[in-house]
Amino acid sequence: MRQPLQTAAVLGAGVMGTQIAAHLANAGLTVHLLELPSQKGNKNDLVEGAFKKACKQSPPIFYSQQAVKRVILGNYEEHFDRLSTVDWVIEAVVENLAVKQELFARVERTVGPDAVISTNTSGLLIRQVAEGRSKSFRKRFLGTHFFNPPRYLKLLELIPTADTDPAVVERVAAFGRDRLGKGIVIAKDTPNFIANRIGVFVSMLGLRSFIQGNYTIEEIDTLTGTLVGRPKSATFRTADLVGLDTLLYVADNLYPAIPHDERRELFQPPELMRKLVATGTLGAKSGQGFYKKVGGEIRSLNPKTFGYDSPRPVNLGNLDGLKKHDLAERLRHLYKERSRAGDFFRQTMLETLAYSANRIPEIADSPADIDRAMAWGFGWEIGPFAIWDALGFDRVIHDMNQAGLTLPPWVERMHATGATGFYNADPAIATPTVYVPGESYVSLEIPTNELHLVELKAKPPLWHNSEAALLDAGDGIALFEFRSKANTLSTKVVEGLGAALDWLAAHDNYHGMVIGNEGPNFCVGINLAEVGKIAQWENLNPLNRNHRTIAKLLHDVQTLVQRIYYFPKPVVAAIQGRALGGGCELAMACPHVVADAETYIGLVELGVGLIPAGGGLMRLARWASQRAISDEPADILPWLKQVFRTVGMAQVSNSAHEGIELGFLPATTQIVMNSDRRLYAAKQEVLCLHRMGYAPPPRQPIPVLGQPARAILEHMAYVMHAGNYISDYDRSLANRLAYVLTGGDLTVPAAVDESYLFNLERDNFLPLIDEPKTKERLLHMLKTKKPLRN
Repeated sequence: MRQPLQTAAVLGAGVMGTQIAAHLANAGLTVHLLELPSQKGNKNDLVEGAFKKACKQSPPIFYSQQAVKRVILGNYEEHFDRLSTVDWVIEAVVENLAVKQELFARVERTVGPDAVISTNTSGLLIRQVAEGRSKSFRKRFLGTHFFNPPRYLKLLELIPTADTDPAVVERVAAFGRDRLGKGIVIAKDTPNFIANRIGVFVSMLGLRSFIQGNYTIEEIDTLTGTLVGRPKSATFRTADLVGLDTLLYVADNLYPAIPHDERRELFQPPELMRKLVATGTLGAKSGQGFYKKVGGEIRSLNPKTFGYDSPRPVNLGNLDGLKKHDLAERLRHLYKERSRAGDFFRQTMLETLAYSANRIPEIADSPADIDRAMAWGFGWEIGPFAIWDALGFDRVIHDMNQAGLTLPPWVERMHATGATGFYNADPAIATPTVYVPGESYVSLEIPTNELHLVELKAKPPLWHNSEAALLDAGDGIALFEFRSKANTLSTKVVEGLGAALDWLAAHDNYHGMVIGNEGPNFCVGINLAEVGKIAQWENLNPLNRNHRTIAKLLHDVQTLVQRIYYFPKPVVAAIQGRALGGGCELAMACPHVVADAETYIGLVELGVGLIPAGGGLMRLARWASQRAISDEPADILPWLKQVFRTVGMAQVSNSAHEGIELGFLPATTQIVMNSDRRLYAAKQEVLCLHRMGYAPPPRQPIPVLGQPARAILEHMAYVMHAGNYISDYDRSLANRLAYVLTGGDLTVPAAVDESYLFNLERDNFLPLIDEPKTKERLLHMLKTKKPLRN
């Protein structure tokens, strides 16, 4: 039986070492973070200083303060013997082969006989790092290339050597997938492995176009960002974030290490890079790189003067029309365009695709490994070979030949067989296949502890409308999938959830339901555009000035969430990404939740000039009373004050763990580190609840504290307003919030039923629709996707 990894030691408290230690602690491990001893004063000064700095990073590297406590600091002089007790040693010191080899000689003398040992490196050959070590050491030694920042980037490249025991690789891979939430790619022991080899090539293509003077920095970032399915940081903002010195170091080390690479010369760092680094222009960490913020303006580098110019309009034609298409269609349109934008995209993409194809089998055996590495490591929506398929397999080969680009023999053989793409993604086939040289098409294996919608959609839906569907998840479990734009809580989704519950109630052979989807976000709240249109129509119609349509929608939502909470069969929410406003209230309505660790949940209605009205305040009032050690108002009040601050400031959790601490998620929430396992875990939770003889939660009254507590909450709002932390309108909204949370006009503490608080929510929500400042906030949010504090 494989023993779980429970303790680890990370050697090196630099940027990567501290973040790797933090993420291991997030996964529940006890982690020893060791650094060189300080030469003066406390020998732990270096490690303590580095760790203190890391704890202040934004976005945060820890899920919660509990995780912070699992990291134990130490130094090599006094605490190196701790390595004898840990399950995994990860070295993350400077990228210097001699330094790493010397450190591992000491590790071998200290580490326990069964511990896994790895080096975290972005480019050094793993077999060279292991030189001089014993056979026993090399058997349990491998490369583990985490991507920065480890908490947020999914890719973990594992690089075994010829001596690494396959069981060790599988042990780390399983732990990485299930406990660390990583996408695992097994890379070959080649310079820069998979993702960085391709990623640096792509970066150099962009840099070449800039140096040649054909395109500006802004134009290149426009054509290598979200428009083509890559992160908004694109080429040059990514370079600034990574660090120009880091990019230069990688290129300088890569160039001599790949003498047989047909595009080797592209990796020769341009003189511009050397001058920038030599003058301390290193990117974000030095305050300037390819971009520099001057006042409130983002300026870009002028390569002739080395100054920074205000942004100029991009000369790329009208690209706005492309944005309405899905990614594959956008790529095809851009590829076919005979324009400056089309020429850049076509040329750089052909070079990228040809380079990727020529790296098989050098760096990987399967196109899927390269695609996954680029998606998980660099944030591409789809990788090079999936892009090739989207553009047209034959078309790309023809254009490569016309451009004089060399194709590897395996692609030519594949083409000669009549193949039309690297992937076979037939919707009727639950498991897609990928072409692997020497093996033809092979299945893309899905781990047995994952569940994906592509499998469920191979069968007809149990029920559907235009924005939602009820799918058969197998074993008598149904899955309700959002299909609305941005997964908003639209009227169609609300109607669909009601219909899904009707269907589930009518079919005894189905035991329960999962509410979930595979979008980036679970649900970003009510459809504001829809509400705005309804309000506008009601204002124009004299018969509907009292917002009867919106009042009915609110009533329907409140009825729905209560029905979910008390439904006789288990309903489990499988949440991820943002669960905001109505999406948060929907999750709170599910008595059982499975959450991706990277869940950002909160009631943000005050940011758009409204208050929560879908049961969120009612449930938080109950949560405050349940957290108190007694039913005495004095014990409940501190928790109610926390609720008031959280909702009043529209606070969103930084993780699912913090979502529990804030009261948005139940304490029993199952948190998964790997979102790919979320739907599977939710299905298993429904099955378990059913087999245990599920009963819905009992109905209980909710203690509210009345006018004395309301006065205290209103005073909190007064203090925030006096300190200029909130606006006049924020204070007005906060007073409404206090009114609902404390029970309205009740003069003394009392126990009320849920419908009483529902009515207070609804009655205080509806008048806000006509407030001018609410309208300003709603319009601003719809236009900018950002809150307005007017």
